[in-house]
Amino acid sequence: MRFRVLALDYDGTIAQSGKLDPETGAAIREVRERGISVVLVTGRILDDLRKVAGSLALFDAVIAENGAVLTFPKSGRTFPLVAPVPAALIEAVRMVGIEADVGQCVLEANAEEAERVLAVIRALDLPLVILFNRGRLMVLPQSVSKATGLGEALAALRLSRHNAIGIGDAENDHALLETCELGVAVPWATPGLKRAADVVLAGEGAGAVAAYIRGLGSELRLSHAGAAPRRVVPLGRARDGRASTLAIRGRNVLVAGEAGSGKSWITGLICEQLILEGYSILVIDPEGDYGTLEGLPGVLVLGTDGAPSLADLSRALRFPGASVVVDLCTTPESERLAFVPALLKLASESRRQFGLPHRIVIDEAQYFLGHPDVRTSLDMELASYMFVTYKASQLDPHVRQSSEVLIVTRETDAGEVNALRTALGGSGPEREWRETLSSLAMDEAAVLEEGSGVPRPFVISPRLTAHVRHRHKYVEVPVAEHLAFVFTRRGVRTGNSARTMKELAALVAQRPAEELAGHIHRHDFSRWIADVFRDRATATAVRELEASLRADPEADSGVRIAAAISARYLLPGSPS
Repeated sequence: MRFRVLALDYDGTIAQSGKLDPETGAAIREVRERGISVVLVTGRILDDLRKVAGSLALFDAVIAENGAVLTFPKSGRTFPLVAPVPAALIEAVRMVGIEADVGQCVLEANAEEAERVLAVIRALDLPLVILFNRGRLMVLPQSVSKATGLGEALAALRLSRHNAIGIGDAENDHALLETCELGVAVPWATPGLKRAADVVLAGEGAGAVAAYIRGLGSELRLSHAGAAPRRVVPLGRARDGRASTLAIRGRNVLVAGEAGSGKSWITGLICEQLILEGYSILVIDPEGDYGTLEGLPGVLVLGTDGAPSLADLSRALRFPGASVVVDLCTTPESERLAFVPALLKLASESRRQFGLPHRIVIDEAQYFLGHPDVRTSLDMELASYMFVTYKASQLDPHVRQSSEVLIVTRETDAGEVNALRTALGGSGPEREWRETLSSLAMDEAAVLEEGSGVPRPFVISPRLTAHVRHRHKYVEVPVAEHLAFVFTRRGVRTGNSARTMKELAALVAQRPAEELAGHIHRHDFSRWIADVFRDRATATAVRELEASLRADPEADSGVRIAAAISARYLLPGSPS
């Protein structure tokens, strides 16, 4: 991911005794000249900050009063983000003899006065909280923090917190470090902040911060090899019951496995979680597998009526927190092969300039990434790709070898297993790889990081959004005649057969209950969906319905099964 934002605490981080360290100030100027936006996030009252720091023009935005006040130095515009300090609080605090400083939205006092300040707040029944900053306390409205203030500033600047590095030193910086993609504590930070940080700087004095900031100016990719894996994606549970998680910040992920084994299912699972965390995802979707992600906030699906224009995509990718699914299932194959490289170049340019999208997912990657020319379309310096394929052996070797994480669903082809094994360094016995990957069940996958050993199997977590496998393809395009579903009654063919999901849903709804009873009893419908289409989600839903109907037959059993199929494949008349 692209480093685009530097969020800095003031006192104790870049300033001592209220004065900005000159060397640190020079380092900040250098990173701004290289296109990095710098935001100051401080607990100080804004007027007090101006007195000690002078001009704030060094910063693109300033968050004062611990997240309650936002100002843009270039324009001079200032916005209180919450209600002002209640007059009743100011009066009551002073009546009991507590010395306090009052800003637009914050009241500050000595930390030793915490009990008396709390007693005043409780007596007045005010919705306020006390925050500590070393020897000082701050009284603010509930839910206000440096994180909320930074969020408002970044929204105004059209930047994302997932492109940000935050640096702080004290108790009130926990929220700042947590909200930024990478949280950094200075060497003299409080013990609690050091434990929570991704990175703890080495060295002494302000020079340590200045040196770190200068080093960031030469970095494009927001990634620290030594950083603690704070941001992880839950994948499911290992066979021993322990949680299986994956740290994927800035890493390329290769998702592989044989056709119909659940690759797009687990890819969609990862996308769901990243989207809900506010990451911007671009999904290149040749088969229409990811359209239901549109049910999540900020997701836009483009291309259902033909490939979208690059201009429209460029605009869509400029919104932090927004994700785009490019559905190419109705685009002719020859057009896809020309469109996808152009789209990948556009996405790379957007990431270089704006930091968005954070992650690029390329499904059916073997069609687009099998030739050395693809290297000009991919930006491996920024990484954060997900390559999804049933033929890893057909990917350009550079693409396979650039992957730092491997997730595999069931794979029985020895050649494909070997290609996957060598992609991440060839570690682990080949026979063990084959046995592990061929034994995976439909609800399982295996994960391997950095090429060490053999992939670890796990049971995949449920999805939040529906997963509709190749719905446009399987709704209308018939399977081979020998794979058709043949309706029978007491073992005798009735003359009805289905070769698409649309045909199956229509016929099931029309056939009499006595004709369907045998199929329901044998779980024929769910078995056909699982074996022919390898659609685990729909097969499971239909199998559960078959089981309930088997125990308690109903006259409208066919209608209910048809409705279950229609809902999964978004057929006409299905619930939206």
